[in-house]
Amino acid sequence: MLGQYSTSTLSTSDNRMFVYELSGLSENEVTFIHQSPIRQSHTQFIQVPFHRMNEEMQRIHLLGGTIVNIRPLNISEGTIGVTDPD
Repeated sequence: MLGQYSTSTLSTSDNRMFVYELSGLSENEVTFIHQSPIRQSHTQFIQVPFHRMNEEMQRIHLLGGTIVNIRPLNISEGTIGVTDPD
């Protein structure tokens, strides 16, 4: 009916997690000024829920980062390391 809406429980797509592989976020004006040590790989991994993918892409772009790869996080993988082993 007009003006009516329904709310549903989270679908399986809403529960999915993705892993973004990023480059270009390691060095910024703060780390440059303080001369903080920068990882050699220049690669970072972050976990992003499906419903926040667009916002996270925009945030990464604004920070000057580049998304190198996006892949689904499988349940069997558990949590992926946030840092690269290099």
